[in-house]
Amino acid sequence: MSSRLAAPGRQKALGAGVVALACLLLPLTTAAAGPDNATPLKLVVTFPPGGSTDIAARIIQPKLAEAAGRPVVIENRPGAASQVATQYVARSAPDGNTLLVAFDTHAINPVAKSRLPYDTFKDFTGVTFAVRFPLVIGASPTVPGKDLRSFLDAARREPSKYSYASTGLGSMNHLVAEDLKRQARVELMHVPYAGGGPAVQAVLGNVSSITLLSYAALKGQISANKIKPLAVTGARRLPDLPDVPTVIESGFPDFEAYSWIGIFAPAATPPAVVRKLTEDFQTALSDPETKRKLTAAGFEVMATDGPTVDRYAREQYERWHSFVKKTGLKLED
Repeated sequence: MSSRLAAPGRQKALGAGVVALACLLLPLTTAAAGPDNATPLKLVVTFPPGGSTDIAARIIQPKLAEAAGRPVVIENRPGAASQVATQYVARSAPDGNTLLVAFDTHAINPVAKSRLPYDTFKDFTGVTFAVRFPLVIGASPTVPGKDLRSFLDAARREPSKYSYASTGLGSMNHLVAEDLKRQARVELMHVPYAGGGPAVQAVLGNVSSITLLSYAALKGQISANKIKPLAVTGARRLPDLPDVPTVIESGFPDFEAYSWIGIFAPAATPPAVVRKLTEDFQTALSDPETKRKLTAAGFEVMATDGPTVDRYAREQYERWHSFVKKTGLKLED
C-alpha cells in the first residue's frame, strides 16, 4: 500500500475550503440549536398592562428567564381585539425570539371577524397551553339575590331590566353570557366595553348589572365588597371563593366555560427551537412558587406541549363557530 500527501499549496486550498464551509454552516447550526442566549425572549401580550394575560405573563416571567438562560421582556401591544399583537408576531422572524401570549380571542377572532390580517391556524405553531381560568360572574351590590340562581329569578320576573357588561363584541365573556342567557331563558341587555377595566367600572357605577371576568380582574373589588360574586363558570369552585357556586351547581349541568392563555410562535420556527421553548415554559410553570401565584390569581396551570394548544385552539374555534351559527348571534358592528 502506498499513500500520498497533498502538495502544500493544495493543503492550503483544502484548509481554506473547510473553513469557508464551516462559516457557511454555522448560522444553520445555530438556528437549529436555538436562539442566542444574549438575545432577549420577547413575549408579546395582546392587551394593556393589568389584564389577565399581562398578569399571567408577569408571574411566569422570572422563572422563564431562569429556564431559558436569557432575559425575558414583556411587550404590550393592545388593539383591534388582539389583532395588532397577533399580526406583529405572525410577521416576526421565526427565530424563537418573539412569541405571542394569546388570549381566548385567538380562537374566537376567526369566528367574530369577517377578515383578519393573518391566518390563526396557518401562521402560528403552538408552544404551550399555559393556563386556563373560569370567569367569575360579578354583580353590583344593588342587584337582587346573593347567587346566580336568585339573580336569574329576578331577571325572569322583570324582563329586560338587567344588563351585562362585556369586553367587546365577540369576546369570550360576550359568548359565554349569551350562552347562559339562552340556557336560562332570560333577557339581559348586552353592553360592550373596550376592555375589562371599563366593564368593571360599569358594574361599580350601576350602569350594568353584572359582568363576567377573570378572578384576577375582580379580586380587588370582591375583597372590598364592591362587587358580589354570583357564580364561576368552571367545573369546580375557586379556592379563594369556596362559598361561590359554579354555574353547574346553579342548575345548568352542561355549562362549563374557560378563558385561556396559550403561547404561540411564528409558523416557520424550527421544530427544535419550539421544543426548547416548550421545555422552558414547562419548567417555569412547574415551579412551586410560580404555581402558587398563578393559583392565587385564579389560574389553573396546564403547561402542555405545542400540539395540545394547537388542538385546543381549533376545538374552541369549532365550539363557538357552531354556537354563533346556531344562534345567529351578531359579532360585528
